[in-house]
Amino acid sequence: MFGLVSGLARWALLVILVSPTLAFAQVDAPTIALPEMSIKVGGGDGNLVESLKVMGLLTVLTLAPAIIISVTSFTRIIIVFGFLRTALGTQSSPPNQVLVSLALFLTAAVMTPVASNIWNNGVLPHQEGKISDVALLGVATRNIRGFLMIHTRDQELMTVHRLASQPRPKDRQDIAFHLLVPAFMLSELKAAFQIGFLVALPFLVVDLAVATLLMSMGMMMLPPVMISLPFKVLIFLLADGWNLVVVNLARSFGMEV
Repeated sequence: MFGLVSGLARWALLVILVSPTLAFAQVDAPTIALPEMSIKVGGGDGNLVESLKVMGLLTVLTLAPAIIISVTSFTRIIIVFGFLRTALGTQSSPPNQVLVSLALFLTAAVMTPVASNIWNNGVLPHQEGKISDVALLGVATRNIRGFLMIHTRDQELMTVHRLASQPRPKDRQDIAFHLLVPAFMLSELKAAFQIGFLVALPFLVVDLAVATLLMSMGMMMLPPVMISLPFKVLIFLLADGWNLVVVNLARSFGMEV
């Protein structure tokens, strides 16, 4: 106890001795003038338009995660991966970061044709000054709309139109973009659950077989998951499961693999 008090006293003495030195050092130190920064909107020379463009770009960057989830193949891929991990029964392996990263790169691969069309027909001409900002936005919207149209079912389109109290469109091209996006997401959820069911079905058979075997042996207190997990992982590896799931996901989007 005496040693602890002595140590604290030494530290207190050291702080008392050093504090004035630091204070004088701060007083004598030269001051550094920071550059002034200001943001000005207006002026009548186009600054307002440029500021609005910057604000629009920042808004798009803020909403980028929602855009990726809403108008790309990310939703279907990540839900199927979630079904697969649950069916395997491996709890948190692979971790969420791994599954999300893999889903993002697969989404980039699926969306490459759409992104290439936007880049070649919109971004490059815009950089060369051949088309305006509005035309660039139109090129991007048309290409994304084409992708959404291919993978959206009529039933989901009718559901969204009924929810919005909108009349039934005569042609698919007459569908408003803000109604097409939720219909596409509903279609993606349905497709993801269908694929997830097919992925989980073989593992369910293994779980039932192991549970039946344990009950017949009188080992009812032993969790079947502990016995079935190695067999499910072994079957998944022998079937080259990851490659099989990824290839079939790509084919579900019309890709030739």
